[in-house]
Amino acid sequence: MYKRILITGANGLVGQKLTAIFAEDRSMDLLATARQPATANTSSNFGYTPLDMTSRGDVKELVWNFEPDVIINAGAYTNVDGCEREKEVSWRANVTAVENLVAASRLTGAKLLQISTDYVFDGKSGPYDETAMPNPLSYYGREKLAAENAVRNSGDNWLIVRTMVVYGIAQQVKKNFAIWLSGELSQGRNVRVVDDQFGNPTLADDLSRGIYELVRRGKKGVYNIAGADFISRYDFAVRLAKTFGFDPALISPIKTSDLSQPAPRPLLSGLITLKAQAELGLNFFTADESLRLFKGQYLESASLQNGD
Repeated sequence: MYKRILITGANGLVGQKLTAIFAEDRSMDLLATARQPATANTSSNFGYTPLDMTSRGDVKELVWNFEPDVIINAGAYTNVDGCEREKEVSWRANVTAVENLVAASRLTGAKLLQISTDYVFDGKSGPYDETAMPNPLSYYGREKLAAENAVRNSGDNWLIVRTMVVYGIAQQVKKNFAIWLSGELSQGRNVRVVDDQFGNPTLADDLSRGIYELVRRGKKGVYNIAGADFISRYDFAVRLAKTFGFDPALISPIKTSDLSQPAPRPLLSGLITLKAQAELGLNFFTADESLRLFKGQYLESASLQNGD
């Protein structure tokens, strides 16, 4: 069935990946939005318009005029330590914006899909399934849980997708962990990586593929979408080094407490994805599979930047 899709936060890593996969489906009319002008390549397959999601009037006007069947919110303030320092700014981006989308979705009956995080959990008894009780440690986690609750209270036409440790390559996006690590190791620099934070590293392409299938199949409710392997950040870093041919000896394990970060992290986290796998017929990528894809994207991006 023909659907109209509105993607917010379209300039970010996940937003760009979502825009790309939905634009390929000609049975969908796609409109991408973000606060700033488009950074990704636009095409005749979809439209783009700037949008400040913290302005309820602007959000309502856009949704009323476009009349989407599904709104996918890929916009967020994801700097976890920044959320501790800039509580008002991050609340507007992570909660107020979602409340505005909820209000707008009621105008047209649109389904709202909110991308959430494992940070809604305390990381004491992971991995977590969709029924686990949230208990966030950080302000970022509390914001994302508040956004989830706003979506849950909007009625019965919604989706919440929890994910974690998302990485990948896209145009003009901030450095994620894998991009930073690749750059440091390529220069032969020593790095320190925590070995007491466990979870599922997730390639943005894999997350977007899962979200596309959820939308295409008309699903509702809460779903976990994350990489297949439950490993530590240090283990992931070593696997990245081996995939690229870097020296793993450059990576030293440390503890989270050594970093003195403003925001507490969930240590034994992770997401169980059996529900999404069973209902969507998907197997999410292992860490090694994801890293091989990431390596190809990283080298292609570096080649383009160098003008090769």
